Amino acid sequence: MMNNKIFAVVLLVVGVLLLFFAYQASESFGNQVSEAVTGRFTDSTTWFIILGAVSTVAGVMLLLMGRSAQR
Repeated sequence: MMNNKIFAVVLLVVGVLLLFFAYQASESFGNQVSEAVTGRFTDSTTWFIILGAVSTVAGVMLLLMGRSAQR
């Protein structure tokens, strides 16, 4: 059970870090120009956002499911 909690926390931390990097990348000059021209983020920024969101949600879900399984 402890391994699942550690894995959930690691997923949560990695997800938050990826979202932070996505935010930093979206604020860069090159990405701002690309977004102004195409209306979209660059591919790398989009992947940071997707993977960060999935990892964060998975970490939170594992933490919540671990608590409900203990009851």
